[in-house]
Amino acid sequence: MQKNKKIKVGIGFATGRKTFQRVLRTNIYNWNESGLVDNKKVSLNLFVAYDLDYNKTKRTDYTNIHPELVEQIDSSTFIAGEAVQKEIEYLIRENVIDLRESRMIFGKGYAAKRNAVLYNAIKQSVDYLIFLDDDEYPMAVTNTRSTTIWGGQHVLLNHLKHITKADITHGHHCGYISPIPYIEFNDILSENDFRFFIEAISNDIINWNTLKNVMENGGVTYADTKILTSDEAIEVQEVNHAKFISGANLCINLTDPRRVFPFYNPPGARGEDTFLSTCLSDRKVLKVPCYTFHDGFSTYNHLLEGVLPIRMKFIKADHEKIITRFYKACIGWIRYKPLLTYITQPDKYDEKIAEIRNQLKEELPKICAYFGNSDFMNISNELEKYNKNVLKHFQEFQETQKIWSKIMDHFMNIK
Repeated sequence: MQKNKKIKVGIGFATGRKTFQRVLRTNIYNWNESGLVDNKKVSLNLFVAYDLDYNKTKRTDYTNIHPELVEQIDSSTFIAGEAVQKEIEYLIRENVIDLRESRMIFGKGYAAKRNAVLYNAIKQSVDYLIFLDDDEYPMAVTNTRSTTIWGGQHVLLNHLKHITKADITHGHHCGYISPIPYIEFNDILSENDFRFFIEAISNDIINWNTLKNVMENGGVTYADTKILTSDEAIEVQEVNHAKFISGANLCINLTDPRRVFPFYNPPGARGEDTFLSTCLSDRKVLKVPCYTFHDGFSTYNHLLEGVLPIRMKFIKADHEKIITRFYKACIGWIRYKPLLTYITQPDKYDEKIAEIRNQLKEELPKICAYFGNSDFMNISNELEKYNKNVLKHFQEFQETQKIWSKIMDHFMNIK
């Protein structure tokens, strides 16, 4: 961390869950315990972009922060409809961008929420912005003994130790990261069938052996004790034209806004962190030794009350809610697979799409039979839809960066 000036730290949430207040409370207590709240050289500033439609929440579910917690941070910025519209009108009035361009940055979707947080943090001269998720907690779980062992994690403090030497830092994740449930293979669905299916729809960072190990652990990813006991950050290397990062437990250096990229995802898809990964060839990205626990199935809210289970539950594909979550994840993956393939392997694009198409034709009937759900056949339709629009989405991806660059130039000129 810088020694001579007070650094302004932003903590960003793109959220839509009613549990947000509980997660925020846990994190603020964590910042206090790590010494950041009382550190006179650090200013802590909260940025919350919230979605009222995602879980039918109301504004106060996000804005009504307990006074005791408000006292421990320096400012709070809440970002939704009217606040976003105000900034759009400002940028249009200043002739920075037009209405159509503003929709490219601040329109609908998860990337737009992240861009709104990024924008507000840069406008308020934040030095470093960390993104946290509303279903991740500052703790790690291991299975090195007969029962699980838990440990607290100083996530924000860890990032601040390393972000001055990088453009981006991101940490590790444990818990229920993968939406893939525990699967007992049989004569309907073999291990090879499932492997081919997952490799067809997912991104290149998926390693089947790692994924298989997670599945055998009941869908749980455990923290690596070597990482937990390390102080070293490791530089992320480029793999297939991408330096893969995560969307949360992610810190971005904002000291030079011209080095900051916006988030993008195709309409109705996710993958905004993956697409950002493809922009980082000449950026320094560090993976820092800290974990967050991902409560992907929203079954461990009691962790926020201090109740630590001694064994993690197996997530089996025997419940409609679990199967539906997996199905939605598959749809999300296949929707961004064409654009990711086009960006990272343009010369082999048609060949790769044909390969995916054939794999799905072979495996989807087995997936439907195994899960007892014919909706999985929709994955093929989504592939064709997003394949048809891949050039349009690629142009949007490039244009988003150009529009964002104009906004960053504006901020640099008025400083």
